[in-house]
Amino acid sequence: MKKCYSGADILLPDLAKNDPQKWAVVACDQFTSEPEYWEKAQKIVGDAPSTLNMILPEVYLDQTAERIPKINETMLVYEREILKAYPDSMIYVERTQSDGTVRHGIVMAIDLEAYDYRRGADSLIRATEATVVERIPPRVAIRRNATLESPHVMLLIDDPRKTVIERLYGNDVGEVIYDFDLMLDGGHIRGTLINGEYKTAISNALDSLVSNEAMTEKYGKDGLSPLLFAVGDGNHSLASAKAAYEEVKERIGKNAAATHPARYALVEVVNIHDEALKFEPIYRIVTDVDCESFVSELDAYLASLSGNAEEQRIEYVYGDKRGTLIAKAPEQQLTVGTLQKFIDEYISKNPKTKVDYIHGESSVMALAKKENTVGFLFDGMEKSQLFKTVIFDGALPRKTFSMGHATDKRYYLECRKIK
Repeated sequence: MKKCYSGADILLPDLAKNDPQKWAVVACDQFTSEPEYWEKAQKIVGDAPSTLNMILPEVYLDQTAERIPKINETMLVYEREILKAYPDSMIYVERTQSDGTVRHGIVMAIDLEAYDYRRGADSLIRATEATVVERIPPRVAIRRNATLESPHVMLLIDDPRKTVIERLYGNDVGEVIYDFDLMLDGGHIRGTLINGEYKTAISNALDSLVSNEAMTEKYGKDGLSPLLFAVGDGNHSLASAKAAYEEVKERIGKNAAATHPARYALVEVVNIHDEALKFEPIYRIVTDVDCESFVSELDAYLASLSGNAEEQRIEYVYGDKRGTLIAKAPEQQLTVGTLQKFIDEYISKNPKTKVDYIHGESSVMALAKKENTVGFLFDGMEKSQLFKTVIFDGALPRKTFSMGHATDKRYYLECRKIK
């Protein structure tokens, strides 16, 4: 089986001359309704070199046309004056989060030829949630003329035996190349170049994760298409990188594109079983609906199912009423998938009805007191269910889970040439 990952020619600023805290900024898809966050970041950065000058925070997506040329120009300046190359490298990342826990990862390159975000894909790298294709074009526009990428994409591996990243814990795996506090309550980050011996061990361990024996043991069925990496964060950014690469391939031809740097993307790989990685459910609120009728129809729908997934329970609340519905033979692996399928079908027949996605049980309870509004609570997805669900059901329903707080998301730090 051809490898879908590798080391990368990673670029970093000379941190002896440039302030790393000003250089690193949080992922562009965070604080999208809070321009004041990004204004604070800009004030901290000032005139210093920063990844803030190479990205377009999504709060400013309506300013794409005027911002992109400046972003592209800045990349060229940084390539020439700021960045230092670390050829064929992987970086071991230890990220101290807002709660004090440490998340561990490895920055490496992945082959976009092995990535497919379409539902039902059997590629080595797959999306976990449904990709909204309408969100791709504006992101491709940003990448199209860019000479550099800096990733906020996080890929997950299903390594319950902890054979890949955990082998690095506490060991002298190479040179520490950054170690600093991140701006605006982002915690702390430490990065270590991984030496050749450990790189080889990591590669062998990754390959073992997708052997037929390992796949059968983890997912209970022989002959499954191997799934090595599932997208945990940054799905639309990775989909945009894929779309931009397909544009390159169409323009220069398949043979030339085979060695083009746009074929690859820089990512951070994290074990889904890392104890610092928390999955939180995203609940549903349905509005502009006859609550009693909606709950009754949902109950009948759950009773009609004849799948082989484990029993699922959905708690509903509206006004002063609260109760539990049970799906004894659901067809979807996840409770949220069962509920979302019903909601989608209902809205297609009743377009005035709307659904919203809510973090936190208390918020659901408060919103469900409003007229013609019903809230739904359910157990969140266990981390161990993610890969199995993607394999058997395809990409998860949108807004299935939340992975960490906004300030704990990946910060832009490492760069790589894509032209």
